[in-house]
Amino acid sequence: MKFKDQLKFMQKNMKKNRLRVFMTILATTMACAFLIVLASVGFGIQKSITEEIKSQQVMTEVSVKGKEKDGNSEAINKDNLAELAKTENVAAVVHRNSIDKPFEVTFEDRKGEVYPTITNMEEELKGNLALEKGEVPKSENEVIVGYHFAKSLLTKEEKEQYQKALESSQDTIEVPAGYEGELVGKEFTMTILKEIDGKEEKKTFTFTISGVGKAPTRDWFQDQSIYINDSLREEILAFASNNDHESLTDLPYSEVLVYSTGLEHVAQVTDDLKNKGYMVYSITEELDSVNLFFNVFKAGLIFVGTVAVLIASIGIFNTMTMAVTERTQEIGIMKALGAQPGIIRRLFLMESAYIGIVGSIIGVVISYAISYAANMMLPIILHSVMGGEGDMNITFSYIPVSLVFISAGISIIVAMVSGLRPAVKATNINVLSALRREL
Repeated sequence: MKFKDQLKFMQKNMKKNRLRVFMTILATTMACAFLIVLASVGFGIQKSITEEIKSQQVMTEVSVKGKEKDGNSEAINKDNLAELAKTENVAAVVHRNSIDKPFEVTFEDRKGEVYPTITNMEEELKGNLALEKGEVPKSENEVIVGYHFAKSLLTKEEKEQYQKALESSQDTIEVPAGYEGELVGKEFTMTILKEIDGKEEKKTFTFTISGVGKAPTRDWFQDQSIYINDSLREEILAFASNNDHESLTDLPYSEVLVYSTGLEHVAQVTDDLKNKGYMVYSITEELDSVNLFFNVFKAGLIFVGTVAVLIASIGIFNTMTMAVTERTQEIGIMKALGAQPGIIRRLFLMESAYIGIVGSIIGVVISYAISYAANMMLPIILHSVMGGEGDMNITFSYIPVSLVFISAGISIIVAMVSGLRPAVKATNINVLSALRREL
């Protein structure tokens, strides 16, 4: 019997009891859809968390927290920078000193308080510091300001009105817009105040804004920084920290960031720095931990979904067993005409495979529809429950192609295994007994 004839024979037999076949396919469809939708929750949450981690950190960035030496942890200082820069596939080494007290800034008739960051400007631009406006500083008195720097600049009247509103109202107060004009090319003064022997002393620096940094990737983060070239590092820190100028030469940096030449080199740079004794953190390590957890989580969900498929296989087994019983005389006639046992077994396996394939296809379509509806409706529901606060940009369900193949494969294999025992039973039917059977 040719394969084309076997298909026609299978289709004819499937039409004999359409309701039973339909219910069996429906059970397989529901099981397959349940498996995909259940596992897609794990994929969706993993995708959301991974995207959130990536949005909070530059992919090529490796943070260096310190270096182990003789069992002790030491902060990164000037002597370590050359070793970091010589590491293979390192594009830039950014070292910063963040000052933990506010400095007063005067701009035209406005004032504000900012926390300056002293950094090596050239390395910043090689790494991640992108500009919204302006250009790279070309002299030591030129600086780059954060995207929200202008918001911190308020007139005396604006500051007083805002303070009164805070004291008199319990409702949400609108923050003043600050300076709304062009910043690039403008000058401002930064004043450092300190007290020595009961007397207040101050030091003033005049800077020109050469550029404005890009907006932070996190909407809630306000970047009001001033990035000052490290040629002024010792002068500023000496006055701000009450230390002698000479004692600041080996002052450790508050933050050191290493940038690799590409995403594919982040893991290699991280491992090389660890081998040199540095304590580092990179996004690859966090993603590895997240992926390990969710791989176990997704495996558990797939296992639970597979149980539903196994339950549906009971229906396939019953359907195929009934088919063998009802077609006993037909099987006997086929054997009497010389049909090989392998052909008979194949016919029944094709029927069970057909149930699995059709059920899987419909199940995949349904699961995509459920996934789409969940991603569209659940954020709206949660947003209304939370009183309209916060951005609910979350992926609850995500169905990768690999999940479709895994789920469909499990459904089809389970369907064929369920039909294997009835198919073997059909090949063992005695010809004479089958022909004598009264239908």
